[in-house]
Amino acid sequence: MATQDPRVGYGLPTILAVALHVVVVLFSVISLPSREPEPTSSSIVQATLVSTETVTDQAQRAEAARSRALAREAEEQRQAEEAAREAEEAAAAVEAARQAEQEAETQAQEEARRAAEAAEADAARRAEEAERQAQQREEQRVQQEEAERQRQAEAEAERQRQAEAEAERQRQAEAEAERQRQAEAEAERQRQAEAEAERQRQAEAEAERQAEAEAERQRQAEAEAERQRQAEAEAERQRQAEAERQRQAEEEARRQREAEEQRRREQEAQRQREAEEAARRAAEAASQGLDRAIDGESDAVANARQGQEAANSFINLVRRAVEQAWVIPPNVPGGATAEVAVRLGPSGELFGASITRSSGDSAFDRSAIQAVEAAAPFAELRQLPANLQRDYRQFNLRFTPGDVR
Repeated sequence: MATQDPRVGYGLPTILAVALHVVVVLFSVISLPSREPEPTSSSIVQATLVSTETVTDQAQRAEAARSRALAREAEEQRQAEEAAREAEEAAAAVEAARQAEQEAETQAQEEARRAAEAAEADAARRAEEAERQAQQREEQRVQQEEAERQRQAEAEAERQRQAEAEAERQRQAEAEAERQRQAEAEAERQRQAEAEAERQRQAEAEAERQAEAEAERQRQAEAEAERQRQAEAEAERQRQAEAERQRQAEEEARRQREAEEQRRREQEAQRQREAEEAARRAAEAASQGLDRAIDGESDAVANARQGQEAANSFINLVRRAVEQAWVIPPNVPGGATAEVAVRLGPSGELFGASITRSSGDSAFDRSAIQAVEAAAPFAELRQLPANLQRDYRQFNLRFTPGDVR
């Protein structure tokens, strides 16, 4: 009868649990880190602004990006080292479990050996007891039972041989089972070692790929920063060129305005000179006419029989002299009228001429004042009777186009 194997099968579940723990830890460590979402940028533009960003700010941002990349790489390196350390701890746990299993197997083998020896000793004891009984029966039945004893001895020997053969077969079967189990365990350990080596290689390859991807992202970021810097430099050059063109355009516009202003001043001066020339000619004509009028009126005044007639002659003389000196400006609105208050000195010199009622046209009002100033002085005032000179030193003149009253 085969003895029962006293070993308890805790080795394989322990190995499976440890391997599952290692797989979970490695998966959590080497899983790709989630990439932070890039901020969007709003391709939407509200106003064209001068970028206050300088090249120094861009360098600082690039340096900050490199610092973040280095920190992220250091964190990934630390996680990889932590995973390697946990893998080593798991491997040590697996090795400890394997050693514990080997010790349990050795103990079980020792117990099986002792059980086999006990069974052999028991079988030997039973054989000796049977032989002793057979000898006693042989003594009692010397001849009658000799043949029976011989048969029983042979049968007992056969049973002993069979028991020994069964024990040998059992031992060989257990040894074969042990060799098979050890071969399977060795194959399992080999497979796990190869799987662990493959996972380690994949982890290293993944870490290298991530490092290369991070380096590529860094290169792309630096290239993008360089492109951005060049674009901003180009924009700055264009802005400066545009500012220069704007400045040149403003300078050209200023020169044109100055030239136009110069032409306008020259034209105004030309018109002023023409007006003065016309006024001079009119004054000369008025002076000549005034002289002729004075000649005629002087005779009238000298020969006037009454003082009032002399006064009327003086007023007519002043009116005609001012009318001849008046240069009416162009484009005078219809119905325009201006009144000028005139003050004379004792000898007929002009003390003052001022507008008492404006026509609403400054050029028209100014021409009226200029006409009075051009016609003065009025020396005929001294020819009036002494009692009338004071009364005619102040009077008003009303100017209307085509007439002077």
